[in-house]
Amino acid sequence: MNEPFCGSTYAARVLAGRVRHFVGHDIVPHEPALAGGGARAAALLARLSARARRAGLWGMYYPAELGGRVGSLRDYLLVAEQEGASEYGPAIFGSDVALDVHMLHRHGHAELRQRVLEPLAAGRVVCAYGMSEPDSAGSVPATLRTCARREQDQWRIDGRKWFVCRGGNADFVTVVARTRDGGPVGQSLSLLLVPATSAGYRIEREQPVFGRLQGQCELVLEAVRVPDAHLLGQAHCGHVLIRERLLLGRVLHAGHWLGLAERCYGLMCRRIASARGRLVWLADKQLTRLKVFECYSAIVSARALLVLAAGRLDRGLVADIDVNVAKVAASRAVSLVSDAAIQIYGAEGVSDQTPLSGIYRTARATHIMDGADEALISAVGKRLLETFADDGQMDFSRTGPDLTPLPAGG
Repeated sequence: MNEPFCGSTYAARVLAGRVRHFVGHDIVPHEPALAGGGARAAALLARLSARARRAGLWGMYYPAELGGRVGSLRDYLLVAEQEGASEYGPAIFGSDVALDVHMLHRHGHAELRQRVLEPLAAGRVVCAYGMSEPDSAGSVPATLRTCARREQDQWRIDGRKWFVCRGGNADFVTVVARTRDGGPVGQSLSLLLVPATSAGYRIEREQPVFGRLQGQCELVLEAVRVPDAHLLGQAHCGHVLIRERLLLGRVLHAGHWLGLAERCYGLMCRRIASARGRLVWLADKQLTRLKVFECYSAIVSARALLVLAAGRLDRGLVADIDVNVAKVAASRAVSLVSDAAIQIYGAEGVSDQTPLSGIYRTARATHIMDGADEALISAVGKRLLETFADDGQMDFSRTGPDLTPLPAGG
């Protein structure tokens, strides 16, 4: 059972230290077995997750009444980096479903919260999120075809979703569906929670990602019916929830990606300083030093941007630009550092003898996950140009850095 809630930055740092120790001693030695996949890996992951719960390290960014330990997103980033140092950390610590927990807690009906939220927070059920579709333009809401129609006190859902993370073992899936024809997209989408046991619901296929099966699935919904209470928020207002989910999710995921970047940075520097590295004077080569400098700079810069974005979300301020810039920076950081570490390791780096090859695959996927980099960069560039007034001065009241002084001790 989790220990009592602690709301200070110091407490988050202490918690982060405990997570770091758990990852190093309880997860990292088992990574080769976890990477093997299959029933044995799933059973091992479940045992490690149970061990994390006993250690009070489960669901640390859940709401306090559901066992959460960290009060602010800004403080949680300290913990998130340590959770993310292993590819398997977020699942073992329950943080991979923190986004679903928060969305259900904020927008689920009382019946839904009682039926799903408490088991989800306790780790007894698994939730997934279905937005992207095979016949749409990525995850652009205006192109979604999955539809839901109200029939008495139920919703009938028809459509397909694919690349649904955790779709292979999900008990419930939050489905984005078009609930009104015509009109702007902002008034036509809704979010509905669909039980995997529903008639008409099926897993069409599991979709490998860079050759690895990681639970990504294509789902088919044919005349699936769910009760009205399974609607999240208000009907036809799903765009507001989608935006909220994306902003929070990008920060949560980027925090974990920085953990992977830090892990690769440590592996790289230790190899440079090792006996094998000294054989070829790696530390004396200028290009090696350049890699170390660039990797360090990328990690520190992305971390600072994430702290800025998290602080704005904590304060309830407009944070689109800050979050999107931080997401792209974190994605670039983990890609740069994993690639540099592989280059330093040579042939060993591209093998499965180190965690680098798996992290590299994850790093490449981050440029697409939670919104493609190109789409975010284009949107941010447009918004930045719009923030300039006629006199050429940036209007910080609309967006940009939060210049409010932090409270003492913050």
